[in-house]
Amino acid sequence: MEAVQGSMLLIYALVAVIALIVLIAKFKMNPFIVLIVVSLILGLSVGMPMGTIVKSFETGVGNTLGHIALVVGLGTMLGKMMAESGGAERIATTMINAFGEKNVHWAMMTVAFIVGLPVFFEVGFVLLIPIAFNVAKRTGTSMVLVGIPMVAGLSVVHGLIPPHPAALLAVTAYNADIGRTILYALIVGIPTAIIAGPIFGKLMSKVVIPNPDNPLIGQFVDQGGAKRELPGFGITLFTILLPVALMLIGSWADLFFTPKTFANDFLRLIGNSVIALLIATLVSFYTFGKMRGFNRDAILKFTNECLGPIASITLVVGAGAGFGRILMDGGVSKAIVGIATDAHLSPLLLGWFVAALIRVATGSATVAMTTACGIVAPIVMSVGGTRPELMVLATGAGSLILSHVNDGGFWLVKEYFNMTVPQTFKTWTVCETLISVLALLFTLALSTVI
Repeated sequence: MEAVQGSMLLIYALVAVIALIVLIAKFKMNPFIVLIVVSLILGLSVGMPMGTIVKSFETGVGNTLGHIALVVGLGTMLGKMMAESGGAERIATTMINAFGEKNVHWAMMTVAFIVGLPVFFEVGFVLLIPIAFNVAKRTGTSMVLVGIPMVAGLSVVHGLIPPHPAALLAVTAYNADIGRTILYALIVGIPTAIIAGPIFGKLMSKVVIPNPDNPLIGQFVDQGGAKRELPGFGITLFTILLPVALMLIGSWADLFFTPKTFANDFLRLIGNSVIALLIATLVSFYTFGKMRGFNRDAILKFTNECLGPIASITLVVGAGAGFGRILMDGGVSKAIVGIATDAHLSPLLLGWFVAALIRVATGSATVAMTTACGIVAPIVMSVGGTRPELMVLATGAGSLILSHVNDGGFWLVKEYFNMTVPQTFKTWTVCETLISVLALLFTLALSTVI
């Protein structure tokens, strides 16, 4: 009876995931609403007591948003300050000069890797697209050659490297060490970004040629108007990398001071992702704000303006976590545990596979990663023997696979690069899938060494 019960639970979960895909992709329904409705119906179907279904969903949303809403809000403000002050432009100009015009695709990947650290993919994309347009125009190259390395760099950081919100959440879920996770993520992420970014981008720019008559370029490319003075490269880099540095210091607190002492606790406090981003955002009000001649009213306007667009991302992430919680409380996670244990699937492969399924279903890498962690973490705890840091990477890799029409990123890339839907599949979707598979392979290779 137990087996039937388990397999029925999985069938219900599979139907729920397919329903999500169809409703979001085909019927163009709001993902936030769809996630709530499907979660509630799934709760009823798997026989959860009616009184606990909504509570369970709310718990999932609350647990995730308690952390993520703060991180997203602060990260977006930091990104907005960087854009308005010209910091993003400064980084682009310095990189083009350093790499040379022939290697702009390498420059764009590097810029995206740095800028993507404190911000969400969508935010990083919007921040960097003016740079990409400027670079493409100045060097006379195609948006595919400049843009694919940029989105590959952003995507790798988004899926693998803390202090990115989803990766941070996975660090907490798996009880991983943040410093070690960052180190391993760089070892896996850099070669992944190189292959899926500049190498793949150069290859595809010969095959896919977007319509050059792009109405958006005029918005972002300086048409020979007044030149503004940009902030210095050093101060810009310092401000963007400050949260990363603080988090690293926090995770290495025990190396500097004895645990449980005031100094150790203080380092851990400023190394907390929320506090680190808060400090960096406050610093940016001075370095990107006051030093650039913006008054308080202007800074207030920037910080208020940038929060509107992230509201829907934040709600969808919360609803995805609520769906994950229903899967957990409804016993689906337990059924998956059973199958995984019987199949002797390695925890790393399991983390990747579960995240990949949810990614294809919901279109959001962040939702995929947060939901998969909720499902897979208890399994890893019970099985043991796998480095939690590598679990973060494997789950992150799975969360990036096969971006298609239910992913906001897909449409962002299509519209801004002025491509058709088939062209977007050939470039962006293949790029994301490459990242996912390569990052998994590199993680598995790393697991044999450490």
